[in-house]
Amino acid sequence: MAFNHYAKMKRILAKQPDGWYIQRINEPTSANNFRGETVNYDHYYRIYADDGTPIKYCKFQKIDKLASILNTAEEELPIVEEME
Repeated sequence: MAFNHYAKMKRILAKQPDGWYIQRINEPTSANNFRGETVNYDHYYRIYADDGTPIKYCKFQKIDKLASILNTAEEELPIVEEME
């Protein structure tokens, strides 16, 4: 079975207490896809614990993919605006 970063985040979030949230970071980033190709993005997302600390391994680019694996709508995800 291939590594799935989003499945790993789902397992991590299942162990987190309520109150975690997602923040969109408007900075360029890149990731390797399953074919080994590098894909560039103009933003990324990071998930934080309720105390504001970033949760390890919870940086990603595709909010729709996270919503899908969490079996929820994108609109229901706790996304906050980027903080200055």
